[in-house]
Amino acid sequence: MPSTPDYTKDERFDGLYMNVAQQARGIEPLLDTVFSFLRRKTDFFSGPPGTDGDVTETAVAKVNEVLKKHRDIYLKEKGSKAKAAKTTSAPKEKKKKESTDDDVIELGDDGFDISGGKKAASAPSSAAPAKPQAAEPAQKRPPPPANKNTEKDNSNDNEDEEDNSPPPLGNGGTVDGKYVWTQTLSEVNLIAPLPPNTRGKDLNVVISKKSLKIALKKQPSSPIVNAKLTHAIIVDDSFWTIEDGALNILLQKLNQMEWWECVCEGDPKINVKKVQPENSQLSDLDGEMRQTVEKMMFDQRQKALGLPTSE
Repeated sequence: MPSTPDYTKDERFDGLYMNVAQQARGIEPLLDTVFSFLRRKTDFFSGPPGTDGDVTETAVAKVNEVLKKHRDIYLKEKGSKAKAAKTTSAPKEKKKKESTDDDVIELGDDGFDISGGKKAASAPSSAAPAKPQAAEPAQKRPPPPANKNTEKDNSNDNEDEEDNSPPPLGNGGTVDGKYVWTQTLSEVNLIAPLPPNTRGKDLNVVISKKSLKIALKKQPSSPIVNAKLTHAIIVDDSFWTIEDGALNILLQKLNQMEWWECVCEGDPKINVKKVQPENSQLSDLDGEMRQTVEKMMFDQRQKALGLPTSE
């Protein structure tokens, strides 16, 4: 039989909880979401079907049991870290003490320093006095070479300071002529304009762990997108639909603890330092997103007819 995983160390759901924590904005609201789920969607408080009497005390006892378990784990880890830190610092303290002993000054009855005399007495009397060496003329040393990495870092810092552009819309961007995208910590959403009357059977959409392909079946040699993804995704949780004449693709991130600079390799990158998690809900951006997509669809139709675009 397969062994039960140790959920006290399981990090698979960290991205999900991080997303909830950012929206809940507090420990109590975060715990409220957990217990709300248990109350509404499970029999945690009511007990299995057929259970008689009040079983809420059992639920409270279980919560206290799990809470105590994690408190004990925390205290054990804290003690281990303190012990490791003490073990590491012991040699340093010993070396520091030896260095301090060498610097001790001993005073005689008259208040003068006699530690130097004792050191001289302990030295062999037969030691010949060292001959003073003629001072060599100081040589002029060339200045150290400039650190290219430092210059590069300073250049990047200056660019960040001078970048006064607003935060990216939906924490995503626009790939001209292809699609508009937004993101949260857990997923990426793409909206790609399609020719009028395009249906699902007219498309060839291939979503894999590290690549994405979008093409019209009647134009296989000219795909809309055919590139490697900049980050890996969870294929089973990713899907696509057609809504209002546009292709909507949801890509579930494999690592739900990072923001993407772009979706596909070679696409324009956004400044992830300006990402605002509270503004990454796609539903709050439908109006602005729709305007951008409609503009792209209009330009696509105009190009097909050989007419001027909005540019």
